[in-house]
Amino acid sequence: MATFNEIWDAIWSIPHIGSYLSVAWIGYLLWLAIWIVLQKREPAATLSWLFGLALLPYVGLLVYYLFGPQRIHRQQRQRARTRCERELAESEPVCDDDFSRLLEGSSGFPQSSATHVQLLVDGGQTYESLIGAISRAQRHVHAEYYIFAADRSGTAVRDALIAAAKRGVQVRLLLDALGSGFGMRAGWFRGLTDAGGEVQWFHRLRLWRLWRKPWLNLRSHRKIVVVDGRIGFTGGVNVTDDENERRRKDAYRDLHLRLEGRIVRSLQQLFIEDWAYTRRLQTRLLEREADLREHDVGPGDVSAQLIASGPDDRWESIHRAWVSAIHGAKRRLWLATPYFVPGEAAMMALTSAALRGVDVRLILPHRSDSLLVTWAARSYFHELAPAGVRIFEYGPRMLHSKAMLVDDDLAIIGSANFDQRSFRLNFEAAVCLRDQSICHELEQVMHSDLESSVEVEPKAWRERSVWQRLPEAFARLMSPLL
Repeated sequence: MATFNEIWDAIWSIPHIGSYLSVAWIGYLLWLAIWIVLQKREPAATLSWLFGLALLPYVGLLVYYLFGPQRIHRQQRQRARTRCERELAESEPVCDDDFSRLLEGSSGFPQSSATHVQLLVDGGQTYESLIGAISRAQRHVHAEYYIFAADRSGTAVRDALIAAAKRGVQVRLLLDALGSGFGMRAGWFRGLTDAGGEVQWFHRLRLWRLWRKPWLNLRSHRKIVVVDGRIGFTGGVNVTDDENERRRKDAYRDLHLRLEGRIVRSLQQLFIEDWAYTRRLQTRLLEREADLREHDVGPGDVSAQLIASGPDDRWESIHRAWVSAIHGAKRRLWLATPYFVPGEAAMMALTSAALRGVDVRLILPHRSDSLLVTWAARSYFHELAPAGVRIFEYGPRMLHSKAMLVDDDLAIIGSANFDQRSFRLNFEAAVCLRDQSICHELEQVMHSDLESSVEVEPKAWRERSVWQRLPEAFARLMSPLL
């Protein structure tokens, strides 16, 4: 068998091999540049991909194919959603303001309402409420999660779903293949499927089928549960011991919502779209099956509106909603997020709000589960602090809450982080609530988080050594790709 050196020598003995490789290299660069430029992303992100992949001869094409920021075209689904939701909203009281119209125009979900809203703090309370609702289900349970772990918390929720399926309840469970697939034991959901439940994987990882795009970098980060079309859950809590403080003292700090009323129909609609997309089914068939009108309880007292975004959304709906809410803040803007990697629009909105006298506070984890993201987030502090933005690092546990409080009457809670991945790559969901009592409750929770945080002192931050600032500067270069 020829050695590597012999093969190498044979290749370079080919006449004009250097010229052939040079032409191939130029052709590779031109093809790569055209492919990436046609995506029409921000110049910084486009240039980052171009320079980074230019250093990976030919392999760069595969890297971009697997991880590059591609769009999913589901316009027909978007049109069906808007048409259906407009019909359902005919008798809904309209909140006629620019912000609500922006949310509907960008995301497709109209203004709705809730008869009851419960703010669930941390996983223990969330799982208790969730399992209780599942145990009382009579018709169906539709659930979608990014992480559903095969641990004690996951087992408790899974067993509740199995019990529901055994008594004849339709159970559909949609899990992200990357978030939940790794570490999931084979057959762990067999009891659920044997009982009649259905389990599907969002963007299943089939890397060996290179002729079919695996969408490796486009994940469903949504957390949605709909019980009988009457009760809905959404927010930031996954199903895992990592977020259950009753199992682990170092569990993530997080927020979730339990909803009743017409807003649940929007959650149901969003789940149906994702389920139909995964199963390659017609959305309309599932809409008729779920019968979105069946549990019409009439308009509620709490104004609520669902915001959904993803790589099938050309308007970056959640990103646009948060930036617009920041611009609209008059007195207070408090933001809690585990990952803070803002773009230019978000940075301009935050600093502008602080400069005009708004009480702007950021609550971030002292150390997130990604050191690179922690460094990238800190690289923005030197721009935010001089404008008057107060930055707090939450220390007792990993902060996983994704919430925004604007003045005394607007709260946004959901699954989206304040970073480019959530704004552009992940499928996300959030609920906008207009209610002073809900906002007051969220204020109390965020007050507690602030008391458990350390405020960043601008002067001390500027005086840090270059060795402390250098990793943050390098992480900042990766911001468009995070």
